[in-house]
Amino acid sequence: MSASQPAKTAEAPTLLVKIFGKDRPGITAGLFDTLAAFAVDVVDLEQVVTRGRIVLCALVTEPSAGTEGELRATVHSWAESLKLQAEILSGTGDNRPRGQGRSHITVLGHPLTAESTAAIAARITSTGANIDRIFRLAKYPVTAVEFAVSGSDTEPLRTALATEAAALGVDVAVVSAGLQRRAQRLVVMDVDSTLIQDEVIELFAAHAGCEDKVAEVTDAAMRGELDFEQSLHARVALLAGLDASVVDKVRAEVRLTPGARTLVRTLKRLGYQVGVVSGGFTQVTDDLKERLGLDFAQANTLEIVDGKLTGRVVGEIVDRPGKARLLRRFAAEAGVPLAQTVAIGDGANDLDMLNAAGLGVAFNAKPVVREAAHTAVNVPFIDTVLYLLGLTREEVEAADAVDG
Repeated sequence: MSASQPAKTAEAPTLLVKIFGKDRPGITAGLFDTLAAFAVDVVDLEQVVTRGRIVLCALVTEPSAGTEGELRATVHSWAESLKLQAEILSGTGDNRPRGQGRSHITVLGHPLTAESTAAIAARITSTGANIDRIFRLAKYPVTAVEFAVSGSDTEPLRTALATEAAALGVDVAVVSAGLQRRAQRLVVMDVDSTLIQDEVIELFAAHAGCEDKVAEVTDAAMRGELDFEQSLHARVALLAGLDASVVDKVRAEVRLTPGARTLVRTLKRLGYQVGVVSGGFTQVTDDLKERLGLDFAQANTLEIVDGKLTGRVVGEIVDRPGKARLLRRFAAEAGVPLAQTVAIGDGANDLDMLNAAGLGVAFNAKPVVREAAHTAVNVPFIDTVLYLLGLTREEVEAADAVDG
């Protein structure tokens, strides 16, 4: 292609052919069979089917001199034969170039109302961005739609929409467009109240009969009111003397968050690497790693001597800064740039990790975490995070079907 051809294309006469009506097999092939008789070239093409109704738009070059009237009559006649409507508009050139700065905006609603959709669209426009395309990713267990936008940088969009989303009660994620969105990634999750529904230390405490005392300290730590390491030692000290057999009992009591298996299985099928970091205990995370096929797992370790819990932890403490360090360590080991990592968590001790990741997701999180994270998910299904990565419900179900 010569350097002059793009300019010539931009100035050349074109026709926009629009077909709409009841969908059925063969409409797209039929339209282009009809157009082929006039030796036109396809400049652009888009088709949408919603509840059995098709909208098919074809931007084509102008036919040879003197044949445009015949083309119009032929297309209209073909459309009428199929009880479709046709509209043909004359113009010049291709679509206008999209603005610099491109992002994907995923909106999750349960339900997604017209009011919230209008507000999100208006806020996008207010940043100077243009909505180029809207596509539904899922209708179950939440409604998830994706806006492809251009003309504004990702960060201003993310900031503007975070406030709007909180007010509307919907979840919104903004990520940069580009090949890296489909590149191999690393996803690292917190465990307690994220990958699983429980707080593991409270499960241990129930066997020791001190769950109320432990829960009080846990709540204060998760709100950021206590130093995590101090609270960890205080809680673990209450477990001193428990028989080591309690570890197997706790493992059996752990309840995965709805969608956890689907999330991990789908990510693994896509070639992603998946890890967990936890302020809980390796006695549980090692079991989860084996059960779910995780690539990485790191947590604190309860000391066991002569078959009893000593009330102490051994080794490196996994606290708030530690989780961020582990995210970086896992990314280095996985060969994944930090910008292509996703972190998921719910508590104050996850904040450093969420901020360090390319995309930090607050999952049913405390208010301080929701406000600081890149995006928040406030539905009980952790596999909805897949929609933030641009996957559709059909792709998720296809992965489930393959794995049985």
